[in-house]
Amino acid sequence: MNSQFVATLLKVTGASNYFEIEMIQSLWSGYGKIIRVGLQDSVHKTVVLKHVRLPKTENHPRGWNTDISHQRKIKSYAVESNFYKDFASELDSAKIPNCLAVDFFEEEVLMVLEDLDAVGYPIRKQSVNWQEIQICLQWLANFHAAYLHTNPKDLWEIGSYWHLDTRPEELDVLSDIPLKEKASKVDALLNNANYKTLVHGDAKLANFCFSENGEKVAAVDFQYVGGGCGMKDLAYFVGSCLHEEDCEKLEEPILTYYFEQLKIAVDKSSRPSFSKSINFKELEKEWRKLYPVAWTDFHRFLKGWSPGHWKINSYSERVAKEVLVRLK
Repeated sequence: MNSQFVATLLKVTGASNYFEIEMIQSLWSGYGKIIRVGLQDSVHKTVVLKHVRLPKTENHPRGWNTDISHQRKIKSYAVESNFYKDFASELDSAKIPNCLAVDFFEEEVLMVLEDLDAVGYPIRKQSVNWQEIQICLQWLANFHAAYLHTNPKDLWEIGSYWHLDTRPEELDVLSDIPLKEKASKVDALLNNANYKTLVHGDAKLANFCFSENGEKVAAVDFQYVGGGCGMKDLAYFVGSCLHEEDCEKLEEPILTYYFEQLKIAVDKSSRPSFSKSINFKELEKEWRKLYPVAWTDFHRFLKGWSPGHWKINSYSERVAKEVLVRLK
């Protein structure tokens, strides 16, 4: 790290020195890394650093090395910084890492984050049971409830990394012509929802960190947080952790549990007159109708971005075709 970032790290943690423990992961396309560091003489034994450094040459794993993708990534790190600085304090029932500092130096960004492993969320899962799905659905419901009617100032105006306006190249190569022709209408249905919140924007299973007993969960990675319908997060999460037969079989139980938790979170909100301004029956009715639309929206992106992806399955195709028929 440069000397400015080192000084920032030591100042916000009160440490006399630091040492690298491990690299947790490289950032997508070589844009930096996430590392865990140990601290000397600090109340924090460890912290996690997200260090963004723009690459000299891009190395996108699927070949999307363009100025559009580059600018999207640059904005995504600014958005994540703004989320931690200006919005994270509003969350009290959806655990995320505390952000100790955000610093900038030329074309680099440093985020000093609480180490979730150290505070009881050390488990990452590649598959989940029904109880663990429920824990994640509860997190999403609490997150969405906290930000209903929130202006996404300095975030993505429309959240999610697959948003149509930011993915013209993937749309251009999409070979599914009916889906391609209706892509803007699918996008408009989501964007014109009466009830909007902030969506996580990348709420896949890999971005959830579990407690050892599997009863609590926290989430990370807020590069694509922004305004939108909460169903975008829900559909994307379900597709990230269930195979097609379970997506179909559990569709109604998942929706029912999510909306139960969302209502509980809205009713508990401490924001003045907040719950009175939400007609929850109308919200649930609208968002239930938009769940297959959100699924179709991601399906559109995936078929253009990676036509052979495992998430493209018969369930997704059926849902998308039903939505397209409705749009006729």
